[in-house]
Amino acid sequence: MTEKVIEVDYIARVEGQGSINIVVDRGKVKKVEFAVFEPPKFFEAFLIGRKFDEVMEITSRICGICPVAHQITALRAIEKALALTVSQQTRDLRRLLALSGHISSATLSMYFLSLPDLMGYESALTLATKYPKIVKRGFRLKKLGNDITDLVGERAVHPVTAVVNKFTKIPSKQCLDHVKERLNQAKIDAERTVEMFAELPFPNLQSDEELVALTHPKKYAINEGRLVSNKGLDTREEEYRKYIVERQVKHSTAKHSLTALRGSFMVGPLARVTLNYNQLSDEAKRVAETYSFKRQSSNPFISHLARAIEVLDFICESIVIIDRLSLKEESRSFKIKAGFGHAITEAPRGILYHSYNIDGEGIVRSADIVPPTAHNAKNIEKDMHLLVEMIPDLSVDEMTHMCEMLIRAYDPCISCSVH
Repeated sequence: MTEKVIEVDYIARVEGQGSINIVVDRGKVKKVEFAVFEPPKFFEAFLIGRKFDEVMEITSRICGICPVAHQITALRAIEKALALTVSQQTRDLRRLLALSGHISSATLSMYFLSLPDLMGYESALTLATKYPKIVKRGFRLKKLGNDITDLVGERAVHPVTAVVNKFTKIPSKQCLDHVKERLNQAKIDAERTVEMFAELPFPNLQSDEELVALTHPKKYAINEGRLVSNKGLDTREEEYRKYIVERQVKHSTAKHSLTALRGSFMVGPLARVTLNYNQLSDEAKRVAETYSFKRQSSNPFISHLARAIEVLDFICESIVIIDRLSLKEESRSFKIKAGFGHAITEAPRGILYHSYNIDGEGIVRSADIVPPTAHNAKNIEKDMHLLVEMIPDLSVDEMTHMCEMLIRAYDPCISCSVH
């Protein structure tokens, strides 16, 4: 038989509903589709007519894994529309909140979605029967991220304290000191995570990726920065739509994002660590160098190792933030005005764009949201094409498993992609 057909009706261990359809004929790849069939939710449509201070609450419901990222991005876009400048305390608390979301999401991806693949098990449950200490380590890190989100945001999922221009409630020093102790203890778990992923055998898929991420001159960019790439992109978030375009495709309910000049690109942990390596904490860089992290790697499977390095870095930075916090209740009134605001942040899976047009009554007149998986979707297909070409002699079952592993390396949030 000269034709091989790879069909996965429902991709396992990813957030949301998607499938894979690939046809290989006489060694030539004829079709590659990462097909999202989850129905669109039309968040952008039903935000129109809502009040400006409802936006962050509504958009956080786009996703149950990365609600913090949607909330902070929406807040920044709304505040830019209103010409507001938030206090340093608010910036610090938002950053701590964002880092907690990254720790939680990255740990979920590494330990419970992807590690079973890399260690030859069907699921985290079967992995736990053989390696209970490893799985317990994952639970500890996941719980740490959740608990910090709960402390700062008053909920572990869909936090409520971050509002326009301030926080409605601030955590107590006693609670922050307790979390700091746990963060210091968690460094060991994070370092062991880097060590474990550095020693796992990743498929050697070398792709000429355009890596796109935020960058900032003074810190590892998460909540703000310029949009840059390893192929020359360098622009402000207000100019996002000048350089990034969206296309509808017949086989997927998720749009595909492309750079206006070059085509598909990759966002997420590998892009962030590669483009912002010098902004990592000294501890994260030391561990990365100990385990020979290659900054110039274009292998999407190395995203797992990049996630592990980030978790260590975010734990270290969370300690620094807690040490410098001197919290006080803030009363920050402001006037509503008409305006247009754009914001880009780094969600766990990559760059997240929100923009809003607000009228003089504070009512949303237009909304535009592009999540990380919409940015990555076309690049996932490109990398699957390369992967299948690289393994022509494998059986259909083996090819299928490799393609699923690749998609889980990207860690798509499909529900976000069809917002």
